[in-house]
Amino acid sequence: MTPLPNRALDAELPLDSDPRVAQLHRYWLAIRPASDRLPGRQHFDPVAIPRLLRWLWLVDIVRDPLRFRYRLVGTEHVMAFGRDTTGEWLDEAHPTFVTSSAYPGFVAAAGGAATSHYRGRPVYFVRKDFLSIERLILPLARNGWLPDIILGITVFTHGAGA
Repeated sequence: MTPLPNRALDAELPLDSDPRVAQLHRYWLAIRPASDRLPGRQHFDPVAIPRLLRWLWLVDIVRDPLRFRYRLVGTEHVMAFGRDTTGEWLDEAHPTFVTSSAYPGFVAAAGGAATSHYRGRPVYFVRKDFLSIERLILPLARNGWLPDIILGITVFTHGAGA
């Protein structure tokens, strides 16, 4: 097996990360089968983190050509986007996905097992009362080294009056 790059396993979050984002990151680190391996979908148990489920999403990584498809979308995403995108390709659900600032994080997770953290303005169209988001992209690999699924969390920050 190919060893993982250190950036995937040793990535740290900003100290002021949302507690939900930090909790998912700690859980992902805890379910690794070994210190130099990625966890796979078989290690991920949603029952272990029930309070996070509404913000979570899973994305399948499809290769040749590289594309991403929503496997599961939490209820907060359904509310934010105004529809359930489960089963849709990300480039169809979000027409600007491939040219967005989010895309490199997905490619890095798929190709190099890198994690990706983002905090700022929403990248895709969401409800007007969401001022910012915090997103964490975490690769999952059935074989421990080649990612086949992305586990993610996006927390939406509401504006005044939301």
